[in-house]
Amino acid sequence: MTSAESNDALPRNAANHVALTPLGFLQWAAAVYPERPALVHGSHRQSWQTTRQRCQQMAAALQAWGVRRGDVVAVLAPNTPALYEAHFGVPMAGAVLNALNTRLDAATLAFILAHGSATVLLYDSEYAGLVGEVLDQLATRPRTVRIEDREYDGIHGTLGDAEYESWLAAQSADTPWEYPDDEWQNICLNYTSGTTGNPKGVVYHHRGAYLNATGNVLACGMPPHAVYLWTLPMFHCNGWCFPWTLAALAGTSVCLRRVEPAAIFEAIRRHRVGFFCAAPVVLNMLINAPAEQQYRATHRVQALTGGAAPPAAVIESMEQLGIGVTHLYGLTETYGPSISCAWHDEWDARPLAERAALKARIGVRKLNVEHVQVVDEQHQPVPADGTTMGEIVLRGNTLMKGYLRNPEATAQAFAGGWFHSGDLGVVHPDGYIEIKDRAKDIIISGGENISTVEVESVLYRHPDILEAAVVAKPDPVWGETPCAFVTLKEGAQCTTDDVLRHCRAHLARFKIPRTIVFSALPKTATGKIQKFVLRNQAAALDTPDKS
Repeated sequence: MTSAESNDALPRNAANHVALTPLGFLQWAAAVYPERPALVHGSHRQSWQTTRQRCQQMAAALQAWGVRRGDVVAVLAPNTPALYEAHFGVPMAGAVLNALNTRLDAATLAFILAHGSATVLLYDSEYAGLVGEVLDQLATRPRTVRIEDREYDGIHGTLGDAEYESWLAAQSADTPWEYPDDEWQNICLNYTSGTTGNPKGVVYHHRGAYLNATGNVLACGMPPHAVYLWTLPMFHCNGWCFPWTLAALAGTSVCLRRVEPAAIFEAIRRHRVGFFCAAPVVLNMLINAPAEQQYRATHRVQALTGGAAPPAAVIESMEQLGIGVTHLYGLTETYGPSISCAWHDEWDARPLAERAALKARIGVRKLNVEHVQVVDEQHQPVPADGTTMGEIVLRGNTLMKGYLRNPEATAQAFAGGWFHSGDLGVVHPDGYIEIKDRAKDIIISGGENISTVEVESVLYRHPDILEAAVVAKPDPVWGETPCAFVTLKEGAQCTTDDVLRHCRAHLARFKIPRTIVFSALPKTATGKIQKFVLRNQAAALDTPDKS
Protein backbone atom coordinates (compact mmCIF):
# COMPACT_ATOMS: atom_id res chain seq x y z
CA MET A 1 0.00 0.00 0.00
CA THR A 2 1.36 3.41 -0.96
CA SER A 3 1.54 6.33 1.45
CA ALA A 4 -1.27 8.09 -0.40
CA GLU A 5 -3.48 4.99 -0.24
CA SER A 6 -2.73 4.61 3.45
CA ASN A 7 -3.75 8.20 4.14
CA ASP A 8 -6.94 7.82 2.12
CA ALA A 9 -7.87 4.78 4.19
CA LEU A 10 -7.89 6.76 7.44
CA PRO A 11 -11.52 6.88 8.56
CA ARG A 12 -13.48 9.83 9.83
CA ASN A 13 -14.42 9.72 13.48
CA ALA A 14 -16.26 11.75 16.08
CA ALA A 15 -13.09 13.63 17.00
CA ASN A 16 -12.06 14.82 13.54
CA HIS A 17 -15.32 15.23 11.65
CA VAL A 18 -18.23 17.36 12.88
CA ALA A 19 -21.06 18.49 10.62
CA LEU A 20 -20.74 22.10 9.54
CA THR A 21 -23.67 24.18 10.78
CA PRO A 22 -24.16 27.90 11.49
CA LEU A 23 -25.89 26.96 14.74
CA GLY A 24 -22.44 26.67 16.29
CA PHE A 25 -21.91 30.39 15.66
CA LEU A 26 -24.63 31.20 18.18
CA GLN A 27 -23.11 28.93 20.81
CA TRP A 28 -19.70 30.55 20.25
CA ALA A 29 -20.99 34.14 20.41
CA ALA A 30 -22.95 33.44 23.59
CA ALA A 31 -20.02 31.67 25.27
CA VAL A 32 -17.29 34.14 24.33
CA TYR A 33 -19.21 37.42 24.29
CA PRO A 34 -22.31 36.72 26.43
CA GLU A 35 -23.05 40.35 27.31
CA ARG A 36 -22.37 41.95 23.93
CA PRO A 37 -25.52 43.18 22.15
CA ALA A 38 -26.93 40.74 19.64
CA LEU A 39 -30.22 42.47 18.82
CA VAL A 40 -31.46 46.04 18.95
CA HIS A 41 -35.09 46.83 18.20
CA GLY A 42 -36.29 50.27 19.20
CA SER A 43 -35.89 50.44 22.96
CA HIS A 44 -35.26 46.70 23.20
CA ARG A 45 -31.69 45.42 23.73
CA GLN A 46 -30.78 41.75 23.84
CA SER A 47 -27.43 40.11 24.59
CA TRP A 48 -25.95 37.07 22.91
CA GLN A 49 -26.45 35.02 26.06
CA THR A 50 -30.15 35.89 26.16
CA THR A 51 -30.50 35.24 22.44
CA ARG A 52 -29.05 31.76 22.80
CA GLN A 53 -31.40 31.01 25.70
CA ARG A 54 -34.45 32.20 23.77
CA CYS A 55 -33.48 30.18 20.71
CA GLN A 56 -33.11 27.08 22.88
CA GLN A 57 -36.54 27.80 24.33
CA MET A 58 -37.98 28.04 20.82
CA ALA A 59 -36.45 24.70 19.90
CA ALA A 60 -37.91 23.14 23.04
CA ALA A 61 -41.34 24.69 22.40
CA LEU A 62 -41.41 23.28 18.87
CA GLN A 63 -40.37 19.84 20.06
CA ALA A 64 -43.04 19.97 22.78
CA TRP A 65 -45.56 20.49 19.97
CA GLY A 66 -44.31 17.35 18.27
CA VAL A 67 -42.09 19.03 15.66
CA ARG A 68 -39.46 16.58 14.51
CA ARG A 69 -36.46 16.54 12.22
CA GLY A 70 -37.35 17.65 8.72
CA ASP A 71 -40.67 19.28 9.64
CA VAL A 72 -41.23 22.74 8.17
CA VAL A 73 -41.85 25.73 10.44
CA ALA A 74 -42.97 28.88 8.66
CA VAL A 75 -42.62 32.46 9.88
CA LEU A 76 -44.49 35.49 8.52
CA ALA A 77 -42.96 38.59 10.08
CA PRO A 78 -41.04 41.75 9.28
CA ASN A 79 -37.41 42.17 10.38
CA THR A 80 -37.96 41.77 14.11
CA PRO A 81 -36.08 39.82 16.81
CA ALA A 82 -38.50 36.90 16.60
CA LEU A 83 -37.66 36.26 12.95
CA TYR A 84 -33.95 36.49 13.73
CA GLU A 85 -34.36 34.01 16.60
CA ALA A 86 -36.18 31.62 14.28
CA HIS A 87 -33.04 31.32 12.13
CA PHE A 88 -31.49 29.45 15.04
CA GLY A 89 -34.40 28.15 17.11
CA VAL A 90 -36.14 26.33 14.27
CA PRO A 91 -33.09 24.36 13.01
CA MET A 92 -32.00 23.73 16.62
CA ALA A 93 -35.18 21.66 16.85
CA GLY A 94 -34.06 19.77 13.74
CA ALA A 95 -36.78 21.51 11.73
CA VAL A 96 -36.64 23.53 8.51
CA LEU A 97 -37.24 27.28 8.52
CA ASN A 98 -39.55 28.72 5.86
CA ALA A 99 -39.41 32.52 6.15
CA LEU A 100 -42.38 33.89 4.22
CA ASN A 101 -42.49 36.97 2.03
CA THR A 102 -44.77 39.48 3.77
CA ARG A 103 -45.66 41.06 0.42
CA LEU A 104 -47.42 37.97 -0.95
CA ASP A 105 -51.18 37.55 -1.29
CA ALA A 106 -53.20 34.96 0.62
CA ALA A 107 -53.49 32.51 -2.28
CA THR A 108 -49.74 32.38 -2.85
CA LEU A 109 -49.01 32.01 0.86
CA ALA A 110 -51.55 29.19 1.08
CA PHE A 111 -49.86 27.42 -1.84
CA ILE A 112 -46.45 27.73 -0.15
CA LEU A 113 -47.67 26.44 3.22
CA ALA A 114 -49.45 23.52 1.58
CA HIS A 115 -46.57 22.65 -0.77
CA GLY A 116 -44.02 22.83 2.04
CA SER A 117 -46.32 20.95 4.46
CA ALA A 118 -45.68 23.49 7.23
CA THR A 119 -46.63 22.09 10.64
CA VAL A 120 -46.26 25.35 12.59
CA LEU A 121 -46.74 28.98 11.54
CA LEU A 122 -45.37 31.87 13.56
CA TYR A 123 -46.85 35.19 12.46
CA ASP A 124 -46.63 38.84 13.44
CA SER A 125 -49.94 40.11 14.82
CA GLU A 126 -50.06 42.83 12.14
CA TYR A 127 -50.77 40.07 9.62
CA ALA A 128 -53.51 38.30 11.58
CA GLY A 129 -56.16 39.19 9.01
CA LEU A 130 -54.03 37.92 6.14
CA VAL A 131 -53.17 34.75 8.04
CA GLY A 132 -56.86 34.12 8.68
CA GLU A 133 -57.47 34.25 4.90
CA VAL A 134 -54.56 31.90 4.31
CA LEU A 135 -55.69 29.33 6.86
CA ASP A 136 -59.19 29.27 5.39
CA GLN A 137 -57.68 28.02 2.11
CA LEU A 138 -55.75 25.13 3.67
CA ALA A 139 -57.05 21.59 3.99
CA THR A 140 -54.58 20.93 6.81
CA ARG A 141 -53.85 23.88 9.07
CA PRO A 142 -50.53 24.35 10.86
CA ARG A 143 -50.55 25.25 14.54
CA THR A 144 -50.04 28.98 14.96
CA VAL A 145 -48.07 31.27 17.26
CA ARG A 146 -48.79 35.00 17.38
CA ILE A 147 -45.83 37.42 17.70
CA GLU A 148 -46.68 40.68 19.50
CA ASP A 149 -44.04 43.25 18.57
CA ARG A 150 -44.08 45.98 21.23
CA GLU A 151 -42.44 48.41 18.81
CA TYR A 152 -45.47 48.18 16.50
CA ASP A 153 -48.06 50.84 17.29
CA GLY A 154 -50.70 49.61 14.84
CA ILE A 155 -53.53 47.15 15.31
CA HIS A 156 -52.50 43.79 16.79
CA GLY A 157 -54.84 41.13 15.47
CA THR A 158 -55.32 37.70 16.95
CA LEU A 159 -56.64 34.33 15.90
CA GLY A 160 -57.00 33.11 19.48
CA ASP A 161 -53.74 31.19 19.37
CA ALA A 162 -50.53 30.91 21.39
CA GLU A 163 -48.62 34.13 22.10
CA TYR A 164 -44.90 34.03 21.31
CA GLU A 165 -43.44 35.24 24.62
CA SER A 166 -45.65 32.97 26.71
CA TRP A 167 -44.95 30.10 24.35
CA LEU A 168 -41.19 30.55 24.90
CA ALA A 169 -41.47 31.16 28.64
CA ALA A 170 -43.10 27.77 29.16
CA GLN A 171 -39.79 26.10 28.23
CA SER A 172 -36.44 25.97 30.00
CA ALA A 173 -33.72 28.34 28.78
CA ASP A 174 -31.18 25.58 29.45
CA THR A 175 -32.76 23.06 27.11
CA PRO A 176 -29.90 21.29 25.30
CA TRP A 177 -29.74 20.92 21.55
CA GLU A 178 -27.75 18.67 19.26
CA TYR A 179 -25.75 19.33 16.12
CA PRO A 180 -27.32 17.92 12.95
CA ASP A 181 -26.22 14.37 12.24
CA ASP A 182 -25.42 15.33 8.68
CA GLU A 183 -24.43 18.75 7.33
CA TRP A 184 -26.52 17.92 4.24
CA GLN A 185 -29.58 18.07 6.49
CA ASN A 186 -32.17 20.67 5.44
CA ILE A 187 -31.96 23.99 7.30
CA CYS A 188 -34.22 26.29 5.28
CA LEU A 189 -36.87 26.35 2.58
CA ASN A 190 -37.30 29.45 0.42
CA TYR A 191 -39.77 30.02 -2.36
CA THR A 192 -39.01 31.82 -5.59
CA SER A 193 -41.26 32.44 -8.55
CA GLY A 194 -38.54 31.44 -11.00
CA THR A 195 -39.93 31.24 -14.52
CA THR A 196 -43.28 29.67 -13.74
CA GLY A 197 -46.45 30.91 -12.11
CA ASN A 198 -46.28 28.64 -9.08
CA PRO A 199 -43.39 29.34 -6.68
CA LYS A 200 -40.59 26.77 -6.49
CA GLY A 201 -39.30 25.62 -3.11
CA VAL A 202 -35.53 26.06 -2.83
CA VAL A 203 -33.95 23.82 -0.20
CA TYR A 204 -30.80 24.87 1.73
CA HIS A 205 -28.55 22.65 3.85
CA HIS A 206 -26.52 23.38 6.99
CA ARG A 207 -23.19 23.13 5.16
CA GLY A 208 -24.13 25.77 2.60
CA ALA A 209 -25.49 28.12 5.23
CA TYR A 210 -22.27 27.80 7.25
CA LEU A 211 -20.05 28.46 4.26
CA ASN A 212 -22.01 31.36 2.80
CA ALA A 213 -22.32 33.03 6.19
CA THR A 214 -18.56 33.00 6.65
CA GLY A 215 -18.08 33.92 2.99
CA ASN A 216 -20.02 37.12 3.68
CA VAL A 217 -17.43 38.17 6.23
CA LEU A 218 -14.63 37.97 3.68
CA ALA A 219 -16.50 39.32 0.66
CA CYS A 220 -17.83 42.34 2.56
CA GLY A 221 -14.79 43.07 4.71
CA MET A 222 -16.76 42.82 7.95
CA PRO A 223 -14.85 43.23 11.24
CA PRO A 224 -15.57 41.51 14.56
CA HIS A 225 -18.65 42.96 16.30
CA ALA A 226 -19.91 44.59 13.11
CA VAL A 227 -23.15 46.54 13.44
CA TYR A 228 -25.61 45.57 10.71
CA LEU A 229 -28.92 47.25 9.83
CA TRP A 230 -31.77 45.03 8.62
CA THR A 231 -33.00 46.85 5.53
CA LEU A 232 -32.89 43.61 3.52
CA PRO A 233 -35.85 41.33 4.36
CA MET A 234 -34.80 38.25 6.31
CA PHE A 235 -37.32 36.32 4.21
CA HIS A 236 -35.21 37.02 1.11
CA CYS A 237 -32.68 34.14 0.83
CA ASN A 238 -32.64 34.13 4.64
CA GLY A 239 -31.29 37.66 4.58
CA TRP A 240 -28.47 36.51 2.27
CA CYS A 241 -27.29 34.36 5.25
CA PHE A 242 -26.44 37.46 7.29
CA PRO A 243 -28.41 36.29 10.39
CA TRP A 244 -25.75 33.61 10.79
CA THR A 245 -22.92 35.94 9.72
CA LEU A 246 -23.73 38.30 12.59
CA ALA A 247 -23.47 35.43 15.07
CA ALA A 248 -20.11 34.40 13.62
CA LEU A 249 -18.88 37.95 14.29
CA ALA A 250 -20.65 38.36 17.63
CA GLY A 251 -22.02 41.45 15.92
CA THR A 252 -25.16 43.46 16.45
CA SER A 253 -28.32 43.26 14.38
CA VAL A 254 -30.31 46.48 14.34
CA CYS A 255 -33.86 45.46 13.44
CA LEU A 256 -36.04 47.64 11.28
CA ARG A 257 -39.73 46.92 10.99
CA ARG A 258 -40.32 49.46 8.22
CA VAL A 259 -37.77 50.43 5.57
CA GLU A 260 -38.07 54.20 5.70
CA PRO A 261 -35.34 56.79 5.04
CA ALA A 262 -35.70 58.62 8.35
CA ALA A 263 -35.43 55.38 10.32
CA ILE A 264 -32.41 54.22 8.31
CA PHE A 265 -30.48 57.46 8.77
CA GLU A 266 -31.36 57.59 12.46
CA ALA A 267 -30.17 54.00 12.95
CA ILE A 268 -26.89 54.71 11.14
CA ARG A 269 -26.30 57.75 13.34
CA ARG A 270 -27.50 56.35 16.65
CA HIS A 271 -26.00 52.85 16.44
CA ARG A 272 -23.04 53.60 14.18
CA VAL A 273 -24.23 51.04 11.66
CA GLY A 274 -21.42 49.85 9.44
CA PHE A 275 -23.24 47.63 6.95
CA PHE A 276 -26.62 47.17 5.35
CA CYS A 277 -27.94 45.31 2.30
CA ALA A 278 -30.47 46.91 0.03
CA ALA A 279 -32.09 46.75 -3.37
CA PRO A 280 -31.45 49.78 -5.61
CA VAL A 281 -34.89 51.13 -4.69
CA VAL A 282 -33.74 51.62 -1.09
CA LEU A 283 -30.65 53.52 -2.23
CA ASN A 284 -32.91 55.81 -4.24
CA MET A 285 -35.10 56.34 -1.18
CA LEU A 286 -32.09 57.52 0.81
CA ILE A 287 -30.81 59.78 -1.95
CA ASN A 288 -34.20 61.43 -2.48
CA ALA A 289 -35.17 61.72 1.17
CA PRO A 290 -35.94 65.22 2.51
CA ALA A 291 -32.79 67.07 3.55
CA GLU A 292 -33.97 67.24 7.16
CA GLN A 293 -34.06 63.43 7.31
CA GLN A 294 -30.68 62.79 5.71
CA TYR A 295 -27.53 62.20 7.70
CA ARG A 296 -23.99 62.15 6.36
CA ALA A 297 -22.15 59.33 8.07
CA THR A 298 -18.99 60.27 9.91
CA HIS A 299 -17.85 56.64 10.10
CA ARG A 300 -17.39 53.93 7.45
CA VAL A 301 -20.72 52.65 6.13
CA GLN A 302 -21.03 50.12 3.32
CA ALA A 303 -24.21 49.42 1.37
CA LEU A 304 -24.32 46.04 -0.35
CA THR A 305 -26.72 46.06 -3.27
CA GLY A 306 -28.02 43.45 -5.68
CA GLY A 307 -30.21 43.64 -8.75
CA ALA A 308 -29.46 46.24 -11.39
CA ALA A 309 -26.02 47.84 -11.31
CA PRO A 310 -26.05 51.23 -9.56
CA PRO A 311 -25.54 54.08 -12.06
CA ALA A 312 -22.82 56.66 -11.55
CA ALA A 313 -25.29 59.22 -10.22
CA VAL A 314 -26.42 56.81 -7.48
CA ILE A 315 -22.86 55.96 -6.47
CA GLU A 316 -21.92 59.64 -6.33
CA SER A 317 -25.02 60.56 -4.31
CA MET A 318 -24.44 57.71 -1.84
CA GLU A 319 -20.80 58.74 -1.41
CA GLN A 320 -21.98 62.26 -0.63
CA LEU A 321 -23.97 60.67 2.22
CA GLY A 322 -20.80 58.95 3.43
CA ILE A 323 -21.95 55.53 2.24
CA GLY A 324 -19.98 53.29 -0.10
CA VAL A 325 -21.71 50.92 -2.51
CA THR A 326 -20.69 47.34 -3.34
CA HIS A 327 -22.42 45.42 -6.14
CA LEU A 328 -23.28 41.74 -5.59
CA TYR A 329 -24.94 39.03 -7.66
CA GLY A 330 -26.81 35.92 -6.72
CA LEU A 331 -30.09 34.06 -6.73
CA THR A 332 -32.25 32.32 -4.19
CA GLU A 333 -30.74 29.08 -5.47
CA THR A 334 -27.22 30.30 -4.51
CA TYR A 335 -28.08 31.32 -0.93
CA GLY A 336 -28.04 34.93 -2.09
CA PRO A 337 -24.87 36.67 -3.33
CA SER A 338 -22.32 34.32 -4.86
CA ILE A 339 -20.38 36.84 -6.96
CA SER A 340 -19.06 40.17 -5.67
CA CYS A 341 -17.26 43.09 -7.21
CA ALA A 342 -14.05 42.59 -5.24
CA TRP A 343 -12.54 46.07 -5.07
CA HIS A 344 -8.95 47.14 -5.71
CA ASP A 345 -7.64 50.08 -3.69
CA GLU A 346 -6.02 51.66 -6.75
CA TRP A 347 -9.46 52.01 -8.34
CA ASP A 348 -10.35 54.66 -5.76
CA ALA A 349 -8.26 57.22 -7.64
CA ARG A 350 -10.19 56.78 -10.88
CA PRO A 351 -12.87 59.26 -12.00
CA LEU A 352 -16.42 58.62 -10.87
CA ALA A 353 -17.59 57.39 -14.29
CA GLU A 354 -14.83 54.78 -14.39
CA ARG A 355 -15.50 53.67 -10.84
CA ALA A 356 -19.19 53.31 -11.66
CA ALA A 357 -18.37 51.20 -14.71
CA LEU A 358 -16.18 48.96 -12.57
CA LYS A 359 -18.87 48.63 -9.91
CA ALA A 360 -21.45 47.80 -12.57
CA ARG A 361 -19.63 44.52 -13.09
CA ILE A 362 -20.88 41.82 -10.74
CA GLY A 363 -17.26 40.75 -10.37
CA VAL A 364 -15.72 37.46 -9.33
CA ARG A 365 -16.76 34.46 -7.28
CA LYS A 366 -16.91 34.75 -3.52
CA LEU A 367 -14.29 32.63 -1.79
CA ASN A 368 -16.95 30.11 -0.69
CA VAL A 369 -18.04 29.49 -4.31
CA GLU A 370 -15.77 26.99 -6.03
CA HIS A 371 -16.33 27.70 -9.72
CA VAL A 372 -18.07 30.34 -11.83
CA GLN A 373 -17.98 30.41 -15.63
CA VAL A 374 -19.67 32.13 -18.52
CA VAL A 375 -20.29 29.50 -21.18
CA ASP A 376 -21.60 29.33 -24.73
CA GLU A 377 -24.27 26.98 -26.07
CA GLN A 378 -21.72 24.16 -26.28
CA HIS A 379 -20.95 24.75 -22.61
CA GLN A 380 -17.45 26.03 -23.41
CA PRO A 381 -16.08 29.09 -21.55
CA VAL A 382 -16.42 32.27 -23.59
CA PRO A 383 -13.26 34.32 -24.25
CA ALA A 384 -12.45 37.05 -21.73
CA ASP A 385 -12.95 39.82 -24.27
CA GLY A 386 -15.76 41.78 -22.61
CA THR A 387 -18.05 41.27 -25.60
CA THR A 388 -18.80 37.56 -26.13
CA MET A 389 -21.94 36.67 -24.22
CA GLY A 390 -22.79 33.39 -22.54
CA GLU A 391 -24.73 31.95 -19.64
CA ILE A 392 -23.43 32.33 -16.09
CA VAL A 393 -23.06 28.89 -14.47
CA LEU A 394 -21.83 28.01 -11.00
CA ARG A 395 -20.55 25.04 -9.02
CA GLY A 396 -19.87 24.81 -5.30
CA ASN A 397 -21.10 24.02 -1.81
CA THR A 398 -23.39 27.04 -1.51
CA LEU A 399 -25.90 25.95 -4.11
CA MET A 400 -29.35 24.66 -3.23
CA LYS A 401 -29.99 20.97 -2.74
CA GLY A 402 -32.73 21.32 -5.32
CA TYR A 403 -36.36 22.30 -5.73
CA LEU A 404 -38.75 20.67 -3.29
CA ARG A 405 -40.92 18.00 -4.97
CA ASN A 406 -39.84 19.19 -8.41
CA PRO A 407 -37.29 16.72 -9.83
CA GLU A 408 -37.66 17.95 -13.41
CA ALA A 409 -36.84 21.55 -12.55
CA THR A 410 -33.97 20.37 -10.34
CA ALA A 411 -32.47 18.25 -13.12
CA GLN A 412 -32.76 21.13 -15.56
CA ALA A 413 -31.11 23.57 -13.15
CA PHE A 414 -28.14 21.20 -12.59
CA ALA A 415 -27.76 19.93 -16.16
CA GLY A 416 -24.18 18.96 -16.95
CA GLY A 417 -23.03 19.21 -13.34
CA TRP A 418 -23.38 23.00 -13.16
CA PHE A 419 -26.08 25.28 -11.83
CA HIS A 420 -27.56 27.24 -14.72
CA SER A 421 -28.46 30.79 -13.70
CA GLY A 422 -30.23 31.65 -16.94
CA ASP A 423 -28.48 35.04 -16.87
CA LEU A 424 -26.27 36.18 -19.71
CA GLY A 425 -22.96 37.89 -19.15
CA VAL A 426 -19.51 38.63 -20.53
CA VAL A 427 -16.05 38.16 -19.04
CA HIS A 428 -13.66 41.10 -19.08
CA PRO A 429 -9.92 40.62 -19.63
CA ASP A 430 -9.27 40.87 -15.87
CA GLY A 431 -11.70 37.99 -15.22
CA TYR A 432 -14.54 40.11 -13.87
CA ILE A 433 -18.04 39.20 -15.07
CA GLU A 434 -20.64 41.72 -16.22
CA ILE A 435 -24.31 40.85 -16.77
CA LYS A 436 -25.67 41.85 -20.15
CA ASP A 437 -29.18 40.42 -19.97
CA ARG A 438 -31.40 38.87 -17.34
CA ALA A 439 -32.98 35.48 -17.35
CA LYS A 440 -35.37 35.52 -20.26
CA ASP A 441 -38.52 36.93 -18.78
CA ILE A 442 -38.05 37.44 -15.07
CA ILE A 443 -38.64 40.99 -13.87
CA ILE A 444 -36.65 42.12 -10.83
CA SER A 445 -38.57 44.95 -9.21
CA GLY A 446 -37.32 46.41 -5.95
CA GLY A 447 -35.29 43.25 -5.35
CA GLU A 448 -38.31 40.95 -5.84
CA ASN A 449 -38.64 38.46 -8.69
CA ILE A 450 -41.83 38.69 -10.73
CA SER A 451 -42.78 35.88 -13.08
CA THR A 452 -44.20 37.23 -16.33
CA VAL A 453 -45.94 33.88 -16.84
CA GLU A 454 -47.91 34.38 -13.63
CA VAL A 455 -48.95 37.94 -14.54
CA GLU A 456 -49.87 36.90 -18.08
CA SER A 457 -52.01 34.04 -16.78
CA VAL A 458 -54.00 36.54 -14.73
CA LEU A 459 -54.41 38.89 -17.69
CA TYR A 460 -55.66 36.06 -19.87
CA ARG A 461 -58.41 35.43 -17.34
CA HIS A 462 -59.94 38.84 -18.10
CA PRO A 463 -62.97 38.26 -20.36
CA ASP A 464 -62.06 41.11 -22.76
CA ILE A 465 -58.40 40.21 -23.30
CA LEU A 466 -57.43 38.18 -26.34
CA GLU A 467 -53.65 38.13 -25.94
CA ALA A 468 -51.19 39.44 -23.39
CA ALA A 469 -47.44 39.64 -22.93
CA VAL A 470 -45.54 41.11 -19.98
CA VAL A 471 -41.98 42.44 -20.08
CA ALA A 472 -39.74 44.57 -17.90
CA LYS A 473 -39.91 48.34 -18.23
CA PRO A 474 -36.94 50.29 -16.80
CA ASP A 475 -37.92 52.32 -13.76
CA PRO A 476 -35.79 54.94 -11.94
CA VAL A 477 -37.14 53.91 -8.53
CA TRP A 478 -37.78 50.14 -8.68
CA GLY A 479 -35.18 49.18 -11.28
CA GLU A 480 -37.83 47.46 -13.36
CA THR A 481 -41.62 47.26 -13.31
CA PRO A 482 -44.04 45.03 -15.24
CA CYS A 483 -45.30 46.45 -18.52
CA ALA A 484 -48.24 44.62 -20.06
CA PHE A 485 -48.97 44.63 -23.78
CA VAL A 486 -52.59 43.65 -24.32
CA THR A 487 -54.68 42.82 -27.37
CA LEU A 488 -58.43 43.08 -26.78
CA LYS A 489 -61.11 40.88 -28.24
CA GLU A 490 -63.05 42.39 -31.12
CA GLY A 491 -65.62 44.90 -29.89
CA ALA A 492 -64.29 44.98 -26.32
CA GLN A 493 -64.18 48.36 -24.56
CA CYS A 494 -61.78 47.44 -21.75
CA THR A 495 -59.79 50.32 -20.24
CA THR A 496 -56.50 50.56 -18.35
CA ASP A 497 -58.40 50.96 -15.07
CA ASP A 498 -60.41 47.81 -15.84
CA VAL A 499 -57.23 45.80 -16.37
CA LEU A 500 -55.59 47.14 -13.22
CA ARG A 501 -58.69 46.44 -11.15
CA HIS A 502 -58.68 42.85 -12.42
CA CYS A 503 -54.98 42.45 -11.56
CA ARG A 504 -55.41 43.85 -8.05
CA ALA A 505 -57.94 41.12 -7.35
CA HIS A 506 -55.53 38.33 -8.28
CA LEU A 507 -51.94 39.53 -7.73
CA ALA A 508 -49.72 40.82 -4.96
CA ARG A 509 -49.34 44.58 -5.31
CA PHE A 510 -45.70 44.51 -6.45
CA LYS A 511 -46.60 42.14 -9.32
CA ILE A 512 -49.31 44.41 -10.81
CA PRO A 513 -48.30 45.98 -14.14
CA ARG A 514 -47.43 49.64 -13.79
CA THR A 515 -47.95 50.25 -17.50
CA ILE A 516 -50.66 48.90 -19.82
CA VAL A 517 -50.26 49.19 -23.60
CA PHE A 518 -53.14 48.21 -25.90
CA SER A 519 -51.74 46.96 -29.20
CA ALA A 520 -51.25 44.00 -31.50
CA LEU A 521 -48.40 41.76 -30.39
CA PRO A 522 -45.37 41.25 -32.69
CA LYS A 523 -44.87 37.59 -33.59
CA THR A 524 -42.54 35.31 -35.47
CA ALA A 525 -43.61 33.32 -38.51
CA THR A 526 -44.48 30.45 -36.21
CA GLY A 527 -46.69 32.63 -34.03
CA LYS A 528 -44.32 33.11 -31.09
CA ILE A 529 -44.54 36.52 -29.43
CA GLN A 530 -41.32 38.50 -29.92
CA LYS A 531 -40.65 39.69 -26.41
CA PHE A 532 -37.38 41.34 -27.30
CA VAL A 533 -39.36 43.72 -29.52
CA LEU A 534 -41.73 44.46 -26.67
CA ARG A 535 -38.84 45.07 -24.25
CA ASN A 536 -37.43 47.65 -26.64
CA GLN A 537 -40.85 49.29 -26.96
CA ALA A 538 -41.29 49.33 -23.17
CA ALA A 539 -37.88 50.92 -22.68
CA ALA A 540 -38.85 53.69 -25.12
CA LEU A 541 -42.11 54.51 -23.34
CA ASP A 542 -42.29 57.68 -21.31
CA THR A 543 -45.88 57.21 -20.18
CA PRO A 544 -46.47 57.59 -16.44
CA ASP A 545 -46.77 54.37 -14.51
CA LYS A 546 -50.04 53.45 -12.86
CA SER A 547 -50.73 51.07 -10.01
